Amino acid sequence: MALLSLRDISFTWGGTPLLEHVDLEIERGERIGLLGRNGAGKSTLMKILSGEVAPDDGDVLSGPQVRIARLIQEVPVAAGGQLVAELVAEGYETDPDPAHQWEAEEAVARVLARMEIDGDQAFATLSSGMKRRALLARALVHEPDLLLLDEPTNHLDIESITWLEGHLKKYDGALLFVTHDRSFLESLSGRILEIDRGRLYDWTCDYATFLKRKQLQLDAEERQNELFDKKLAEEEVWIRQGIKARRTRNEGRVRALKALRKERSQRRERIGNVKMQAGLADPSGQLVVELKNVSFGYGDRPLVRDFSALISRGDKIGIIGPNGAGKSTLLKLILGDLQPTSGTIRQGTNLRVIYFDQLREQIDEEKTVVENVGEGQELLTINGQSKHIYGYLQDFLFTPERARRPARYLSGGERNRLLLARIFKRPSNLLVLDEPTNDLDAETLELLEELVTEYGGTVLLVSHDRTFLNNVVTSTIYVQGDGHVREYDGGYDDFVRQRDVQERLTPSPSLPRSAASLAGPAVKKPKLSFKERQELESIPDKIEALEQEQAGLHGQMADPAFFKQSAPDIAAATRRLETLAAELREIYDRWTLLSERE
Repeated sequence: MALLSLRDISFTWGGTPLLEHVDLEIERGERIGLLGRNGAGKSTLMKILSGEVAPDDGDVLSGPQVRIARLIQEVPVAAGGQLVAELVAEGYETDPDPAHQWEAEEAVARVLARMEIDGDQAFATLSSGMKRRALLARALVHEPDLLLLDEPTNHLDIESITWLEGHLKKYDGALLFVTHDRSFLESLSGRILEIDRGRLYDWTCDYATFLKRKQLQLDAEERQNELFDKKLAEEEVWIRQGIKARRTRNEGRVRALKALRKERSQRRERIGNVKMQAGLADPSGQLVVELKNVSFGYGDRPLVRDFSALISRGDKIGIIGPNGAGKSTLLKLILGDLQPTSGTIRQGTNLRVIYFDQLREQIDEEKTVVENVGEGQELLTINGQSKHIYGYLQDFLFTPERARRPARYLSGGERNRLLLARIFKRPSNLLVLDEPTNDLDAETLELLEELVTEYGGTVLLVSHDRTFLNNVVTSTIYVQGDGHVREYDGGYDDFVRQRDVQERLTPSPSLPRSAASLAGPAVKKPKLSFKERQELESIPDKIEALEQEQAGLHGQMADPAFFKQSAPDIAAATRRLETLAAELREIYDRWTLLSERE
């Protein structure tokens, strides 16, 4: 028997149904990623599964004594000085008999140890990452058979996200989770569910396969709709011919036309995509910002120590590090909002900056969307073109009705779209984004990624989204949290590769003195030989050739005709793609090793 089943479930909050005649079965131990546009009904489906919301129609069936727990998207405010252990204990369904109280206490102690949390800390004093960890402990304390996770990576730093991935991979129960983090989704999911226009699609595959199949489905749907609309248009022309259409022998055709009209009226169109474009100012100077031996801290705590960097026009720089390490502080230093305690910061000429802040402090909760974005203007000028405020907001998926509502009623994803609409109307040549990806659906996230990639100016990006960083940035600054700040070439995966090589070659300066001494004295690296220097000079050409072949294969696989080939041909191309990826990893590692000895 399935762990949990939905039979012909329908639900609406009023207006268009969120779920229509949905069926679902969840088996023990499954890892399921739940996808859908913002507002499609993902959280509602989770509430139905957990029993918090009853469906309008249909049945929710579960096996005997199945335990379900849900980790909500929002971080609640703990009452008073509630301790972590008290919060976690709330998740244990205790027997009212005091004789069984010890079972709850043991379960709480066990999960706190496993989650590496101090139960005697006040919940309110924890960082965002540790609060999420405590809430996960509350969900896990009674060892649920099904764990529902709603955006579990929100506001976590990359180290916490990778910890959570590892922990959930070892979890024995079934998982169903919603996340905007594509790396997290790829790592954990073995099955993909998607809510689209009220229907639930079960793709029964991993995320990478889902992306290919979904595109093929959309292409087929588009072709089918075009043929249907063409036939309907032809029949409408025929009916307008008059008397011929009303003859008895044509009554069947008239009835068929009415059926076509009814079917067309019931079609639920896909929600359109956001149409983002950033207003561009005149180019800045070639030098954007230069930092020389910059240091900054609060009291006895150094956040930046002796850091130097040169940011040039067109650079796209990712800034990563643990929560509280000083990423936002470094941004403020670069922008001139803070002055360093030592060192110098020189800004270039003609800088026009727009800033996306992760706390959304630019949004006035009491003002409407129109008032927040328009700021008193009905006509906006975007890249030289005049646009009415309501038309501009429709590009960001705000209907006129939604645009007239106060900002306090918006969802997390809508708040992000509001702030993007507000900042992108202004011309700029330096785009500063502090955690822009939280709460965005996959389609909007990909469009933002495309906009940032094609942006003609300079970009500074603070993000915990590894896929976004890999696809957008040209270099990565790692803020370690103890004052050490270092810049690496490439995106997140490139940073990890270079850092791992660096740590193998030299002990980390952040290691305690005893650990550093155990690593032994630093070995002086020999200079390059003539042969090695020749090898180093030839590596860029080799990388270019491999990447061109890799891009060519990706292009072939993006063509639906590719999958019409024989299975051996498809398998050979897939193996070659894996071989190319391995060769590129090896040659990048070799490049890093030789470059550091140059």
